[in-house]
Amino acid sequence: MIRKSLAIAALAGLVAVPATAHAEPVSPAESAARAYIAALLSHNASNVPLAPDAHRVENGVPTGFSGADLKFQLEYGPQYRIITAIYDLTVTTNGDHVDTHYRLDTGLFGVKLKTAEVTESFEVPGGLIKEINATFK
Repeated sequence: MIRKSLAIAALAGLVAVPATAHAEPVSPAESAARAYIAALLSHNASNVPLAPDAHRVENGVPTGFSGADLKFQLEYGPQYRIITAIYDLTVTTNGDHVDTHYRLDTGLFGVKLKTAEVTESFEVPGGLIKEINATFK
């Protein structure tokens, strides 16, 4: 498992990780999705490219209603403050569509609460996240 500070940098693409022989460049859509996931840990949404009319649905329930709302939640929402680690991230990109799968740990006051498996799909037309659909297990 990666420590929080290193995990944030790696998710945002700031830390070099070993490349495969034919690694493809990261698309703007993938960069946007990675920035969003990194902000779940860092609580700094300044680098998350969200469309003004962006929205988020979690397990079928609308949870984010605009780009400004999503940024506010990432920075101040208590639901994100308990996230202590994100790992085992996989990313698949097809044009403006990005699918991610990862595990996240939650905790309070140094006590681990739960590990959840998360699948998130992003629609990122023009490099701005417009839609996020998340499923937690």
